[in-house]
Amino acid sequence: MSDHIILKGITWNHSRGFTPMVATAQRFSELNPSVNITWEKRSLQQFADLSIQQLAERYDLLVIDHPWAGFAAKTGSILPFDKYLSADFLQDQQTNTVGHSYESYAYDGHQWALAIDAATPVASSRPDLLQKHSLSLPKTYHDLLALAKKGLVAFPAIPIDSLMTFYTFCCSLGEDPCQQQDQVISEATGIKALQLYRELAKNIDPSCFNKNPIQIYETMTLSDDIAYCPFAYGYSNYSRNGYARRLLHFHDMVTVDGKTNLRSSLGGTGIAVSSNCKHIDVAMQYAQYVASPQCQQGLYTDNGGQPGHLTAWTDAATNQLTHNYFSNTLPALQRAYLRPRYFGHMFFQDHAGDIVRDYLMNGGDEREVLKAMDELYLQSKQKVQAS
Repeated sequence: MSDHIILKGITWNHSRGFTPMVATAQRFSELNPSVNITWEKRSLQQFADLSIQQLAERYDLLVIDHPWAGFAAKTGSILPFDKYLSADFLQDQQTNTVGHSYESYAYDGHQWALAIDAATPVASSRPDLLQKHSLSLPKTYHDLLALAKKGLVAFPAIPIDSLMTFYTFCCSLGEDPCQQQDQVISEATGIKALQLYRELAKNIDPSCFNKNPIQIYETMTLSDDIAYCPFAYGYSNYSRNGYARRLLHFHDMVTVDGKTNLRSSLGGTGIAVSSNCKHIDVAMQYAQYVASPQCQQGLYTDNGGQPGHLTAWTDAATNQLTHNYFSNTLPALQRAYLRPRYFGHMFFQDHAGDIVRDYLMNGGDEREVLKAMDELYLQSKQKVQAS
């Protein structure tokens, strides 16, 4: 490697998103003294909103959401890993994917990011509060509703999370969203999903409509009011000793039909390399290092990361560190729904949540809600044709 190679990366502002990247950059620089990697961070909302094309103009390394895969393929703003890394390494990544995590960054025959972080909405609880109230974990939707009516339930319901949970209810009723060209979901499934969701939402504190998962977890750990969250993108940090005021335990979700647990929408993040990077080989080596099973099981998870490599999820040490966060929630990850990633879908995702959230807060005609979502969906499809 040549002298004084400097790489800049952008990730998101949470201990799960920022701290492991700083730790891996530091260690990579120790192993490669001529390389200096610095990471900057952006808010969770900016993480969801800002175009990776804009970020790729300023940074060499990007931590991205998988719904950007279609956009990446269309714009060429990031580089395909399959042109730079060995087939054996990528095969290991694919074999050891957590659910659809690896696949989520594949589009148009190329691999646009490596899945270094895996997540999906899962359930969480304060065991101490459940015990205090002589309550057990809910197993069914009806158990959950009864617990919510006691004022002990919270979940994130900002627009994006409202949309993701609507997807969860649809999937759990047996129909995945966005499978048709002109309709988000069938009327029968959509109406039932909305009604189940609103019935539950009527029994949470209105402040939840302005909270993301992190804010829900902070509420659960900083106060002693909420004993249970039925679905929010999981954060293993809160199940580690010493991270928050109170420890959260994480679980699989309740069942709607009495047979199978809820099926939520895959999240997580991947590491990508900008097409503007001046030191592509070094950036690729670093990305491979971060995504490697050794780093994922060790340094990455030890520094607050939530790994994307399956061996880290089944590892005894990572589970001991997190009160079995990984083994408890892995079934939910393995069955999670993979959202659309076509160019234009980010437009739908950015606006459809407002429609769902408004219905949850104010009620209304479910058919009109579905109609408004279908109109947005068609607009997002037209963006593909117009591009």
